[in-house]
Amino acid sequence: MSRIGKYDDAAWMPLALQVWGVFSLAMWLPAAHALIRNNHAVSRSFFYSGLLGVICVAMIALALRGRRSRRGALGQLLVLFAVFAALPAFLAIPLHDAMRTTSFVNAYFDMVSAITTTGANLFDDPARLDASIHLWRAEVGWLGGLVMWIAAGAILAPLSLGGFEITARGQPGRSSDNAAAIARADPMRRVVRTTVVLTPVYAGLTVVVWVLLMVAGESALTGLSHAMSVMATSGISPVGGLSGSASGVTGEAILFLFMFFALSRLTFSSDTANRGYARLDKDPEFRIGLMIVVGVPALLFLRHWLATLNIATASQGGAEPLQALWGAVFTVLSFLTTTGFVSADWGAAQSWSGMGTPGLILMGLALVGGGVATTAGGVKLLRVYVLYLSSARELERLVHPHSVGGGDPSHRRFRRDGAFIAWVFFMLFALSLSLVTTVLAALGVGFEQSVVMAVATLSTTGPLIEVAMDTPVRLIELGAGAKAVLCAAMVLGRLETLAIVALLTPDLWRN
Repeated sequence: MSRIGKYDDAAWMPLALQVWGVFSLAMWLPAAHALIRNNHAVSRSFFYSGLLGVICVAMIALALRGRRSRRGALGQLLVLFAVFAALPAFLAIPLHDAMRTTSFVNAYFDMVSAITTTGANLFDDPARLDASIHLWRAEVGWLGGLVMWIAAGAILAPLSLGGFEITARGQPGRSSDNAAAIARADPMRRVVRTTVVLTPVYAGLTVVVWVLLMVAGESALTGLSHAMSVMATSGISPVGGLSGSASGVTGEAILFLFMFFALSRLTFSSDTANRGYARLDKDPEFRIGLMIVVGVPALLFLRHWLATLNIATASQGGAEPLQALWGAVFTVLSFLTTTGFVSADWGAAQSWSGMGTPGLILMGLALVGGGVATTAGGVKLLRVYVLYLSSARELERLVHPHSVGGGDPSHRRFRRDGAFIAWVFFMLFALSLSLVTTVLAALGVGFEQSVVMAVATLSTTGPLIEVAMDTPVRLIELGAGAKAVLCAAMVLGRLETLAIVALLTPDLWRN
């Protein structure tokens, strides 16, 4: 039996049904959690919703058994869009029924925020939600991150999307040469094979973080939620963030170490490493990420002496400098990976640097984003690095007009027009940011608030809405139209503009 043939039994079921079935079964975890706590009303909401989903999936799967999809890899991209846009309507059913104090629009918004790993906090008071509901929100975010892990290698890479258009030989939205044979055989088998390989890694790392957090003194629910959130970069917390955590600096250090998995896919897999180096120390994404994590906190720390601050304040000693430095380092990495966790010492970092609310810095970090094919959002480090190389090359040509570029072997992993494609994506991202900001402002939202919410949703960094301004935006007070715009922006930020454009290709709808 061939290696691909081992997955024939699982590959026949349509991808949409498989994802629907997994999320339906996932509802039984908060149902069991609520049952153990004797909260039978919440338990019934999740159990019966999950049972309904399983029954529907089973009936549709039996009706479609033996049929093969004719849409290929582009059809899977359409399914991925439906997962982030349509599936939250089903996931919101148990949430709406269990809460009974919010509208279905709010429940749908919260599920879109969770599954896209945005983590925008719609409910300001964590005590308003039952513990099982907190578990469900973190679980949906965790599964959304797993979907992106799998989709990156099985769907986006063969289509030269999601950042792979910088290195792949194929045109964006079309299968590259080295993936064409697999795509012609059966794209679904590639999804199943990638799922079998990556799911144990993703789940195993989450369990390790959970155990370490509990050893550090965290409660089981909070530790599990934070472990899921840091692996999915969703920033969802049942206690309102790390300020309500019981593990303290030790817990933050644990989360800090595992955030590095969002800087480069090479930290956990080499399945998408094609041309160039497959070593982490040679990976440009990881190296530029480390430079940002070291450089930005250093500037904030040194600003204490460079700015015109009180001399008495500048001469303070003790533990405050270390607290300020740690708060800056942790928060910078958190927002660079679009996780959005804020260190409990971030206030000390703000006070030390003399900046009240450095919202522009956090927005810039979120816009840059993490690594390609990870759960992080944003423009991505690889595109930023390619644009940097192009700028450096143009400056070199000003001094030496007849010089020949491409001498560095590490640059050979990028296609010749990689910088042009990265610039096109950056312009599409900027246009999307302008459009979302304009529409929100037209709906009555303040301009500053519109900019922050547009950046937060398009970069999938929901906690940015709470910390980027002196007065946080209360999302629950927005109108239905504004919430719909933010939902569309979260889906667009998760899939990226090039993927949405690829969905409009005639090759998809001709079949």
